[in-house]
Amino acid sequence: MTTSKSFVDIDKTSGEAGMATAEYAIGTVTATGVAGVLWWLVNQDWFRNGMKALLSKIFSVPGM
Repeated sequence: MTTSKSFVDIDKTSGEAGMATAEYAIGTVTATGVAGVLWWLVNQDWFRNGMKALLSKIFSVPGM
């Protein structure tokens, strides 16, 4: 496999060494926070009751 020299030089001259790692860290922390909020929501009775009501309305067959 050959790599273009200009592609390799972009990383050396950009001056943003390590930025990808910081962005991945922020993304990971954000995803973990969103997952925590979703987990909290799923464990709330009002959320479960609302979802049950919504799904029963969606999947109910009219006229039966």
